[in-house]
Amino acid sequence: MTRAEIEHCERRIEYWDAATETAMVCDPVSVYHEQPGQVLAALLRTIAHLRGAPIATFGASDLLLRDAHGAWRRILEADQSVYLHPRTTRPEGARIEVGSDTLPDVVLEVDNTTDVRRGKLSLYESWGFPEVWVEVPDQYSPSRPVGLHPGLTIYLLEHGSFRTAASSRALPGWTAEEIHLALNEREVSYATMAALRRIGRTLGAVQGTGPDDDPLLSALRRESRAEGHAEGHAEGHAEGHAEGHAEGHAEGHAEGHAEGHAEGRAEGRAAARAEMRLEAVRQVLTSRGVPVPAALALHLTRPPAISTAALMQAALQCDDADHFLSLIRRQQH
Repeated sequence: MTRAEIEHCERRIEYWDAATETAMVCDPVSVYHEQPGQVLAALLRTIAHLRGAPIATFGASDLLLRDAHGAWRRILEADQSVYLHPRTTRPEGARIEVGSDTLPDVVLEVDNTTDVRRGKLSLYESWGFPEVWVEVPDQYSPSRPVGLHPGLTIYLLEHGSFRTAASSRALPGWTAEEIHLALNEREVSYATMAALRRIGRTLGAVQGTGPDDDPLLSALRRESRAEGHAEGHAEGHAEGHAEGHAEGHAEGHAEGHAEGHAEGRAEGRAAARAEMRLEAVRQVLTSRGVPVPAALALHLTRPPAISTAALMQAALQCDDADHFLSLIRRQQH
């Protein structure tokens, strides 16, 4: 395939070299090959919500190297490219250009019918990519090369050469085993959500951000606060009026009405605060995939002797509803 042809080609090109004018075309692509990259993008969106800052993924994007004259020299196509700080580092063109664009923080390659170790990995190394993940899915393909076994391998660039690592450097503490599990699950497990929560908190601590800096989570919390305030005001007014009217007949209408109104307003505000706490915790748990059973909701509507900040911290740290309850009970004693 000539340079002129490759520049106008819209097919999926796994690899192209100008010196030989040869291209590796990998289509059609199976679901098992495409799924890990799509799953990774979804997992990273959850991490971004918890960190409170965006993460960009560009899918199967071209990685382009030009020669000294600016002509296309070589193209690789990753299965997923990840930018952890897209506000300042994302590429602006149709392709990620080596030497001018900031390279992705992580590149994912899915080996189901290919083996990136046979040439492609060495190019990532020579081009200076900081971190490459190579995933061999659990789902077997009959055309899988001999010697490939299910699992994820992390390659980190150090002093110009790749070394394998047990965990990611870009997403600190996320291990190869945890990533492989997450990419192959039919549904997100509690173990994976715990890992995502941990990574989101770690990245947020470094950047000084958190869930309140996320547009979705912060908007939901503002809505719940507004609804709780309105509901508390209405309930307090109604209850205060009713109690004040009843007491006024026994002890004097004016005094009873005033006292009942004040007491009702106080009770309404307390109920609104409890409901607001419940909604905030529910949103955090839901965003992490932790179910919120009725028993948990009942527990939260009774104002516990624990701060809202401590409640939110427990919601971010817990593995499931029972663990959440044990964490807040520990704070109460």
